Amino acid sequence: MKILVIQQKMIGDVLTSTVICEALRKEYPDATIDYLVNSNTKPVILGNPFFNTIVEFKNEYRNNKKAFYSFLKEIKKSKYDLVVDAYGKLESNLISYFSKAPKKISFHKWYTQFLYSKVIYRNPEPITNASIAIENRLRLVYPEDKIATNIIRPKIFLTEEEKNTSKTYLEQHKITPETPLIMISVLGSEMRKTLPFDYMAKVIDEIVTTTSANILFNYIPNQEKDAKAIYNLTTQNTQKHIHFNVFGKSLREFIAILSHCDALIGNEGGAVNMAKALDKPTFTIFSPWILKKDWNMFEDGITHESVHLYDTKPELYWDKTPKEMKDQAIELYKNLSSELIIPKLRSYLQNLNL
Repeated sequence: MKILVIQQKMIGDVLTSTVICEALRKEYPDATIDYLVNSNTKPVILGNPFFNTIVEFKNEYRNNKKAFYSFLKEIKKSKYDLVVDAYGKLESNLISYFSKAPKKISFHKWYTQFLYSKVIYRNPEPITNASIAIENRLRLVYPEDKIATNIIRPKIFLTEEEKNTSKTYLEQHKITPETPLIMISVLGSEMRKTLPFDYMAKVIDEIVTTTSANILFNYIPNQEKDAKAIYNLTTQNTQKHIHFNVFGKSLREFIAILSHCDALIGNEGGAVNMAKALDKPTFTIFSPWILKKDWNMFEDGITHESVHLYDTKPELYWDKTPKEMKDQAIELYKNLSSELIIPKLRSYLQNLNL
């Protein structure tokens, strides 16, 4: 049996959707499973044993119709028996159709359901603490009555060489296991997913005051200016604990460094998902427009905790549609002050006993 799983979204979605591959491997142990993802997300799934091959969806396929058509013909030649489309957008609709697989499964959309042999309705409410994101993906493989008993956690696989190289890199900067090490997700993927800078600075100050930990910032090169702005808003004492120039130059290097951290704290996004996949404690600050129940994976109030504006000020949401919440995210963020975050954060850090 030959299976293709499609997920062309961002890093967090691609990592989370590996649970589909793992579930399929359990159901069809002898199957060949290919995982189709965007090229830039490939590093987060390297070494994963639950699929055989990574099929890269390259940028040129989006920008060049001829290249995309050639890619579709290659998909058809692969003769898949089953396609699981977890993406459900035009590109994956076409990939599913051109595959000519006898069985094609995706989430229900009234305007594309005719393309698939089976469509799955998303459940809007979680039945476990795994989150809606995990449970709905598993519905693409398991019947409803098997979801709760077949929960799977996303996993990241590092080589020993990667772990050792990152450990040496940290030691070269005088960062050793004797002092707690906390990664801060200081910036989201966009400003609508980023806690206001002055609030984040106060959060970092609290972390240092409570734990005296070494602090690393998670940011990409084009975010350096904003990351530095947050650094400059912290106290002089906090800045002594921040190793601003210690960071991964690639996604795999970041993951390897993260594997040596004691926790990740900060804005919700791919970094949080990666920390959880490495079995690292997390404290997540959700953007006001993101539905917490969708992505609060395995939250237990101890190892994994979070804050969301809705938890303290639900009245701000009563007359707003999801689109309005997204459009007004930056304004809503102003209500999620550090004073609302810090008490819960302090309790979380004390429970971790770093």
